Amino acid sequence: MRNLLEVNNLTTYFKSNKGLIKAVDGINFTVSSREILAIVGESGCGKSVTAKTILGLIGQKKNEIIGGEVLFKGENLLTKNYREMQQIRGKEISTVFQDPMTSLNPLHKVGQQIAEVLTIHEQISRQAARKQAINILTKVGIPSAASRAEQYPHQFSGGMRQRAIIAMALVCRPDLLIADEPTTALDVTIQAQILDLLQDLRHELKTAIIMITHDLGVVAEISDTVAVMYAGHLVEKAPVKLLFAEARHPYTKGLLNSIPRPGSRKKLEPIPGQPPDLHNLKTGCNFADRCPSVMAKCRQQSPLLKKIAPDHQAACWLYEEER
Repeated sequence: MRNLLEVNNLTTYFKSNKGLIKAVDGINFTVSSREILAIVGESGCGKSVTAKTILGLIGQKKNEIIGGEVLFKGENLLTKNYREMQQIRGKEISTVFQDPMTSLNPLHKVGQQIAEVLTIHEQISRQAARKQAINILTKVGIPSAASRAEQYPHQFSGGMRQRAIIAMALVCRPDLLIADEPTTALDVTIQAQILDLLQDLRHELKTAIIMITHDLGVVAEISDTVAVMYAGHLVEKAPVKLLFAEARHPYTKGLLNSIPRPGSRKKLEPIPGQPPDLHNLKTGCNFADRCPSVMAKCRQQSPLLKKIAPDHQAACWLYEEER
C-alpha cells in the first residue's frame, strides 16, 4: 500500500544576519493511512518548522529556502503555488495548533468559523454548513452543540476551545491531521480527553495524524511510530513500544532518562550541555558535545539515519559495525 505522505530529504533553511540557519536538514519519514506518527524533541529542534513546511506556510519568503520532496498522495506539495495549497489546507490536510485563542477569531461565533471552512472547500449553503458544524461539535464532545455554536471563543473553556479547533480541522474529513503541541496548554484531565478524542476520530474518520510534541507521556499514550529530532535531524525512528523498550540513540536514551517514572526511586538524569547553535554548526554529529559515547569519528562526519534492526532506524556511529 502506498504511503499517504512521504517526506524525502526535506530541508528548510533561513537566511539571517548571522548566516544560514539549518532548521531542518535532510529528514526522511513516511505516514500511512490511520497511522499516528509522533515527532518529538527539545524546543528548537525543528518539529514545528517541519510541520509548517509540509503545510506550505514556509517557503514563500525570500529568506526561506526549502528543498527535497513532500509527496502527498503522490504529488509533491513543495512544487504547488500558494493558491493550490490553500485548496489542500483545511480540506485534505488540516492542522491543530497549540494555543486555541490564537486560532479562533474572537469577533466571530464558533459555529460560524467552523461553517466557513465548509463553505470555502465544499461550496455548500450556509444552512447546510451550520448543520454540519453543529454535528462535528457534537462529535468532538461539546455539550448542547447547537447553542454553543452561537457563542464566541471567550465563552468557551480552554478544553472546549481546543475541541472546537479540532472540530474545525476535521469538519472536511481530511486524510491527514497535523497536531502541533495540541495539549500543552491544557490541564492533565482535559489533556487525556483530547488524546482519547484524537484516537477515536482517527478510527472513525480514517485520518492519519502527525503529533508534534515534547511530552513523552503523550507519545506513549497515542502514537504508533515515533521519530526523534535533534538540531534539525532525525536521529531515531521506531514503533512506540520498541522505542521505549530499546532506545538506541544516546539522545533518545537521555530523553527517556530525564522523565519521572511512577514508583521509581531512580534519580533523574538530565542531558548535560545545551543544543548547538544552528547559526554555527560544527562538523560531525550535532549531538557529539553532549554525548556520553562520543568517538573521534563523531566529530568528523555526521551519521545518516539507517536501519539498525527490523522497524528500527538510528543515526549513530555506534551501530555502524552492526549494519
